Amino acid sequence: MRACGILLPVSSLPSPYGIGCFSKEAYEFVDRLKEAGQTYWQILPLGPTGYGDSPYQSFSAFAGNPYFIDLDVLAEEGLLQREEYESMDFGNNAERVDYGKLYQARAEILKKAFQRADLEGNQEFQEFCKEQQSWLADYSLYMAVKNYFGQKGWNEWDETIRLRTPEALTYYQEICAEEIRFYQFLQFEFERQWKRLKAYANERGISIIGDIPIYVSFDSSDSWAHPELFQFDEERKPIRVAGCPPDAFAADGQLWGNPLYDWEYHEQTGYEWWIQRLEHCFELYDVVRVDHFRGFDEYYAIPYGDATAAGGRWQKGPGMKLFHVLREHFHDVPIIAEDLGYLTDSVIQLVKDTGYPGMKVMEFGFDSREAGDYMPYGYDKNCVVYTGTHDNQTLSAWFDELKPEEQQLAREYLGFREDCTREELVWGFIRLTLGCVADTAVIPMQDYLCLGAEARMNQPSTLGKNWQWRMQSSAFSEELAIRIRRLTEVFGR
Repeated sequence: MRACGILLPVSSLPSPYGIGCFSKEAYEFVDRLKEAGQTYWQILPLGPTGYGDSPYQSFSAFAGNPYFIDLDVLAEEGLLQREEYESMDFGNNAERVDYGKLYQARAEILKKAFQRADLEGNQEFQEFCKEQQSWLADYSLYMAVKNYFGQKGWNEWDETIRLRTPEALTYYQEICAEEIRFYQFLQFEFERQWKRLKAYANERGISIIGDIPIYVSFDSSDSWAHPELFQFDEERKPIRVAGCPPDAFAADGQLWGNPLYDWEYHEQTGYEWWIQRLEHCFELYDVVRVDHFRGFDEYYAIPYGDATAAGGRWQKGPGMKLFHVLREHFHDVPIIAEDLGYLTDSVIQLVKDTGYPGMKVMEFGFDSREAGDYMPYGYDKNCVVYTGTHDNQTLSAWFDELKPEEQQLAREYLGFREDCTREELVWGFIRLTLGCVADTAVIPMQDYLCLGAEARMNQPSTLGKNWQWRMQSSAFSEELAIRIRRLTEVFGR
């Protein structure tokens, strides 16, 4: 079935509290999606973020980001008074997230809500903690101990708790009991609010496309609590870490630093952790986009301690062994395989064997720096096509960065003269994306708004300016929704 959707991270929603969250503006966005005839709302990972603010480097593969908790709901529950948070400084730019101010203000106000919550008498909270015990106990202890050690990563903690001796676990569970409860409370509120928003979207015919990184962060409860899952030495230090080799966009490659999986161990357990992870994902999302899918075929392993990714080498991943197990457990799982970049024959075959739709990016077809065949005439039906993703420049700014001959090719492909306006070009690419043969098309909100480089979400291999863009409250107008709906109807989506 042909369908389409819009890519907008939760953090990019408008709200008066410094960052997009599960507030009334999120529900209004869902209403606009329905008016615009959309089927999908695609978001970025929902996990709690750390240094660099990247949703792809989270403190947990299972936990949710407390930044997204709606403060107004906490006030309705009697846990906050509006004047307590309406006067707080969450940043003064409605189009950018100020993570520094957010970090200070959010922690203070959420702690107030926690202190007023009657958790012992809350049966729903008790049931939540019991149901999520498999990850919540480790995560809440991890965050509490991380605070105890001044936000240091677990590799810098005292040896006994770093190595999780029984005596150390008991000791920190006792002295950090209040803080542990606080993090359990945050996850309880996050899940309640998110599931309420998701149900609202589903009732209006909007499905959520979630996004999960293939890897977990080294600074995470996952790697601390389950070192056996990863390529660690006896001291629980990484042997090799994840990244990407050098290419036209990054001369030294990309050094992500994530711990790599011990795939032999995962196979011995029947991929139990992956089953648990995806079960959790399908509680939160309707469809799951798996980032860096090629890592299941081959993964790039960089010696721990290297300054760049140049010294890494490719190693074999689990391949179809993992997906046979997942298929047996889940039967039909709605997964999108992020298979962008340089693809070997074996990666292409793996995606084909799984049957999952891969991804196409319209921008790549006209950019000579990109390897692979991304021209629209080469697409097949079983794929999800984007004008660009969160890692790409917006359409408007991207066109400026093309070589003159590439710009000319794009104009000829679209049938536009050289004097066409930038808005005409952007909408031409949107029409091309929606009109192609792919079953599903997803357009970033920035492209529908014809925004420039200021609205780029992420520039890989850079720090300090990413994940900040937010949509203005009036941007997704009724007029724009009608225009999008008409295109959706024209192209049978």
